[in-house]
Amino acid sequence: MKKGNVYLLILILLLFGFALWAVVPLDSERLGRQGLTLGLDLKGGSHLVYQADLAQKDPAQSDDDAMRGVLDKIERRVNAYGVTEPIIQRQGHDRILVQLPGVRDIDEAIKLIGQTAELDFREVELDEVGDAVLDEEGRPKWIEAMAVGSDEQTKQLTGKYLKPNASLMLQEQTNEPEVAFEWNEEGAILFEQITKRNLQKPLGIFLDDELISAPTVQAVIKETGVITGINIEEGRTLAIQLNSGSLDVPLKVIQEQDVDATLGADSIQKSLIAGGIGLALIVLFMLLYYRVSGFVAVCALVVYGILLTAIFKLVPITLTLPGIAALILSIGMAVDANVLIFERMKEELRSGRNLGAAVEVGFNRAWPAIRDSNVTTFIACAVLYWFGGTLGAFMVRGFALTLFMGVALSMFSAIIVTRTFLRFVVRAVTSPSAYGVQK
Repeated sequence: MKKGNVYLLILILLLFGFALWAVVPLDSERLGRQGLTLGLDLKGGSHLVYQADLAQKDPAQSDDDAMRGVLDKIERRVNAYGVTEPIIQRQGHDRILVQLPGVRDIDEAIKLIGQTAELDFREVELDEVGDAVLDEEGRPKWIEAMAVGSDEQTKQLTGKYLKPNASLMLQEQTNEPEVAFEWNEEGAILFEQITKRNLQKPLGIFLDDELISAPTVQAVIKETGVITGINIEEGRTLAIQLNSGSLDVPLKVIQEQDVDATLGADSIQKSLIAGGIGLALIVLFMLLYYRVSGFVAVCALVVYGILLTAIFKLVPITLTLPGIAALILSIGMAVDANVLIFERMKEELRSGRNLGAAVEVGFNRAWPAIRDSNVTTFIACAVLYWFGGTLGAFMVRGFALTLFMGVALSMFSAIIVTRTFLRFVVRAVTSPSAYGVQK
């Protein structure tokens, strides 16, 4: 026995042992990964597609720069919200796909992501004698709060002067939620002037042109301030939006989908049953028809399944319901490769070759057919993945990615694992009839 075969067997066993450690039990934490990463159709959550209105971007920006800015700010908002494994991708020229596993309140998701979160301060408009000007409904009219900046230019006080450290807090005495914010150097100059001239007067705080708070100014303030009159959830979302900055362009929801997690659990159960039945039939066929070589193929399939599950868990690969279908299909393709190899082996044995030579020639002659069939599958996977991303069909992308990974690993399983196992087995079991050949 060549030393290379022994080393290869040791390597396969080490890989199998590591993979087994990574996946058993399936919900264990290994290398920072907790269980399998499930997609929206299995875990439940929100699926949103936005369209950006690029006509309203800054003329100095290119379309690509504006879209990159929006993507970056959406990612910061979603990550700060604590969503596990979100998917945020640009689609085509002006669309953005957002998938939020585990987020069931789709209205809250839309509010978090899509609002421009443009914060500005306004003061009450006064008439010639200093009284508040009222609108038709008897409410004070608000005008933009302006002040002179460090460059001697008059500017409006907006959220662009905020530091990205806004936080949700609870008032010590009333336990009411409030959002604390801090100005940068320029914002502090403007805020000091505005609070100075509005002492004992209300100062309106507007978010996207909507009044959210109008506290009375009690003292001259420079660096910091608070926003009150909100609940905890609103405060949490507002703090995230202020820290991520306002979106460069408005977004419009053109597709929304709320995926029910109970449907996912039922789908997993049915898929596992179907997969178990199919796998049992495959094992039975291989053992009855190919005998010893069929047993070797089953052992290689066990190695294949554990390695693939470890890849899904540790990379991680988001597993969807179509992905489970692709996984089962890739198992069938792995068996198909073994069938090609074993049939070539049987032909060589019938022609009078010994077992060792039949194994080597059988693998060499089966390899071109295995290679060509798998390459065409890879091309189909690439096309499906590209179209799935372009059209926003996340289930198609899940199928394509999982099938690609499964087929790639099946080539390793058939050509390396099965071949190595057979090289050792043929030294112990030498009868051609044990491999399904009757002379």
